[in-house]
Amino acid sequence: MVNRARWLSITPEPEVLLPGAVATLRAGRPDPALETAERARIERLILRGSEARWLAYLHEVVELIDRHEGTEDPDLACARTCAIDVVSNHHNLLLAVSPNGARRTARDREWLAHPDTGARI
Repeated sequence: MVNRARWLSITPEPEVLLPGAVATLRAGRPDPALETAERARIERLILRGSEARWLAYLHEVVELIDRHEGTEDPDLACARTCAIDVVSNHHNLLLAVSPNGARRTARDREWLAHPDTGARI
Protein backbone atom coordinates (compact mmCIF):
# COMPACT_ATOMS: atom_id res chain seq x y z
CA MET A 1 0.00 0.00 0.00
CA VAL A 2 1.29 3.47 -0.83
CA ASN A 3 2.37 5.27 2.34
CA ARG A 4 0.09 8.25 1.78
CA ALA A 5 -2.94 5.91 1.65
CA ARG A 6 -2.09 3.82 4.72
CA TRP A 7 -4.71 5.68 6.76
CA LEU A 8 -7.41 3.97 4.69
CA SER A 9 -6.57 0.65 6.37
CA ILE A 10 -8.11 1.88 9.65
CA THR A 11 -11.41 3.31 8.39
CA PRO A 12 -13.79 0.29 8.49
CA GLU A 13 -14.88 0.66 12.13
CA PRO A 14 -15.57 4.41 11.83
CA GLU A 15 -17.41 3.85 8.54
CA VAL A 16 -19.77 1.41 10.20
CA LEU A 17 -20.23 2.90 13.67
CA LEU A 18 -19.88 6.65 13.37
CA PRO A 19 -22.82 7.59 11.09
CA GLY A 20 -25.48 6.74 13.66
CA ALA A 21 -23.54 8.17 16.59
CA VAL A 22 -22.63 11.39 14.79
CA ALA A 23 -26.16 11.87 13.46
CA THR A 24 -27.54 11.51 16.98
CA LEU A 25 -24.99 13.95 18.39
CA ARG A 26 -25.75 16.48 15.62
CA ALA A 27 -29.54 16.23 15.88
CA GLY A 28 -29.80 15.69 19.64
CA ARG A 29 -31.75 12.50 18.98
CA PRO A 30 -31.56 9.50 16.64
CA ASP A 31 -32.33 10.66 13.11
CA PRO A 32 -32.36 8.04 10.32
CA ALA A 33 -32.26 10.62 7.50
CA LEU A 34 -29.28 12.40 9.04
CA GLU A 35 -27.59 9.03 9.60
CA THR A 36 -27.94 8.25 5.89
CA ALA A 37 -26.47 11.65 5.01
CA GLU A 38 -23.60 11.12 7.46
CA ARG A 39 -22.87 7.71 5.96
CA ALA A 40 -22.68 9.32 2.48
CA ARG A 41 -20.41 12.07 3.80
CA ILE A 42 -18.01 9.52 5.30
CA GLU A 43 -18.04 7.50 2.09
CA ARG A 44 -17.13 10.60 0.06
CA LEU A 45 -14.31 11.46 2.45
CA ILE A 46 -12.86 7.98 2.24
CA LEU A 47 -13.24 7.54 -1.51
CA ARG A 48 -12.27 11.03 -2.65
CA GLY A 49 -10.75 12.73 0.37
CA SER A 50 -7.34 12.83 1.92
CA GLU A 51 -5.97 11.87 5.29
CA ALA A 52 -6.00 15.54 6.31
CA ARG A 53 -9.69 15.93 5.40
CA TRP A 54 -10.56 12.67 7.17
CA LEU A 55 -8.74 13.79 10.32
CA ALA A 56 -10.50 17.16 10.16
CA TYR A 57 -13.82 15.30 10.06
CA LEU A 58 -12.81 13.21 13.08
CA HIS A 59 -11.85 16.39 14.91
CA GLU A 60 -15.40 17.67 14.25
CA VAL A 61 -16.64 14.46 15.86
CA VAL A 62 -14.46 15.12 18.91
CA GLU A 63 -15.97 18.61 19.16
CA LEU A 64 -19.48 17.07 19.04
CA ILE A 65 -18.50 14.65 21.81
CA ASP A 66 -17.27 17.58 23.90
CA ARG A 67 -20.50 19.55 23.38
CA HIS A 68 -22.51 16.74 24.92
CA GLU A 69 -20.39 16.23 28.01
CA GLY A 70 -22.56 15.51 31.04
CA THR A 71 -25.67 14.69 29.01
CA GLU A 72 -28.31 12.73 30.84
CA ASP A 73 -30.18 11.80 27.67
CA PRO A 74 -29.61 8.06 27.16
CA ASP A 75 -29.50 8.28 23.33
CA LEU A 76 -26.93 11.08 23.42
CA ALA A 77 -24.88 9.35 26.12
CA CYS A 78 -24.80 6.13 24.08
CA ALA A 79 -23.85 8.00 20.89
CA ARG A 80 -21.17 9.89 22.78
CA THR A 81 -19.68 6.72 24.27
CA CYS A 82 -19.66 5.03 20.86
CA ALA A 83 -17.98 8.02 19.21
CA ILE A 84 -15.36 8.24 21.97
CA ASP A 85 -14.53 4.54 21.61
CA VAL A 86 -14.36 4.60 17.81
CA VAL A 87 -12.33 7.79 17.45
CA SER A 88 -10.00 6.83 20.32
CA ASN A 89 -9.32 3.47 18.74
CA HIS A 90 -8.78 5.06 15.32
CA HIS A 91 -6.35 7.63 16.67
CA ASN A 92 -4.41 5.01 18.62
CA LEU A 93 -4.08 2.90 15.47
CA LEU A 94 -2.68 5.95 13.67
CA LEU A 95 0.34 5.71 15.95
CA ALA A 96 1.45 2.60 14.06
CA VAL A 97 0.12 3.46 10.62
CA SER A 98 0.64 7.17 10.04
CA PRO A 99 3.21 9.12 12.05
CA ASN A 100 2.01 12.41 10.50
CA GLY A 101 -1.60 11.58 11.26
CA ALA A 102 -0.66 10.57 14.79
CA ARG A 103 1.07 13.92 15.27
CA ARG A 104 -1.95 15.80 13.92
CA THR A 105 -4.33 13.99 16.28
CA ALA A 106 -2.17 14.02 19.43
CA ARG A 107 -4.26 16.66 21.19
CA ASP A 108 -7.56 14.93 20.39
CA ARG A 109 -6.10 11.55 21.40
CA GLU A 110 -5.03 13.01 24.75
CA TRP A 111 -8.44 14.59 25.32
CA LEU A 112 -10.28 11.39 24.34
CA ALA A 113 -8.34 9.48 27.00
CA HIS A 114 -10.10 11.62 29.65
CA PRO A 115 -13.16 13.19 28.00
CA ASP A 116 -15.10 13.94 31.16
CA THR A 117 -12.50 15.91 33.10
CA GLY A 118 -13.90 19.29 32.13
CA ALA A 119 -10.86 20.19 30.04
CA ARG A 120 -11.95 21.68 26.73
CA ILE A 121 -10.43 20.79 23.41
